[in-house]
Amino acid sequence: MGTGTSQGVPVIGCKCEVCQSPDPKDNRLRTSAMFTAGGVNLVIDSGPDFRQQMLREKVDHLEALLITHEHNDHVIGLDDVRPFNFIYRRDMPVYATPRVTAELQMRFPYVFAENKYPGAPMVKLIDIDPTQTFEVGHIKVQPIQVWHGKMPVIGFRIQNITYLTDVKTMDEPEIEKIKGTDHLVINALHHQAHYSHLNLEEALELIQKINPRKAYLTHISHHMGLHAEVNKELPGNVELGYDGMVIGF
Repeated sequence: MGTGTSQGVPVIGCKCEVCQSPDPKDNRLRTSAMFTAGGVNLVIDSGPDFRQQMLREKVDHLEALLITHEHNDHVIGLDDVRPFNFIYRRDMPVYATPRVTAELQMRFPYVFAENKYPGAPMVKLIDIDPTQTFEVGHIKVQPIQVWHGKMPVIGFRIQNITYLTDVKTMDEPEIEKIKGTDHLVINALHHQAHYSHLNLEEALELIQKINPRKAYLTHISHHMGLHAEVNKELPGNVELGYDGMVIGF
């Protein structure tokens, strides 16, 4: 749904070759993904581009949101679940760790007020335990805890696809949970070292350790370089993700 960093690409006011690129694969909305199986749509993160992403992909139903962590580029579009509320006349289930659900209640007090105004978003917060698999409808979801600097962030393994964003490091038990996954989506910010994100070299090292059949890079900065040029330099089982990319499994 989106493969960009917190600023998106192009970045406001930037004149670099990536931000000025005519290639649509160099245009990146804020990071998000949708998993679809058996008529069930699950969206991971609702950033500031959530509405635009839903419209672009013509999403007309959404069964739940899975939230990785509370940074604005992953949650601030929560208000835009309202059309789904109006269509289906039910609360939107939002799955996140207790720390994140508490933060959402502070960030969106009008959503969780005792006496809400008419038309306010209807959201049902569901706490998840990072150590326990949970189910959304018929879909089993395995949380994977990673470290975004010093902040714990949750990724998700669903069947043979694993989605991880805002990773800097991972503990060995969590790596073991995703070994054998066919498809791995993981962040790679750019080429330089960063305090809370994997750079390209670190991401490739971690991909080699996990050893998926195919890996796709996301949460990509304009400093990474042009999609077409960077992609040619990657190992055969790794490619840059792009907005609107569909991964079959």
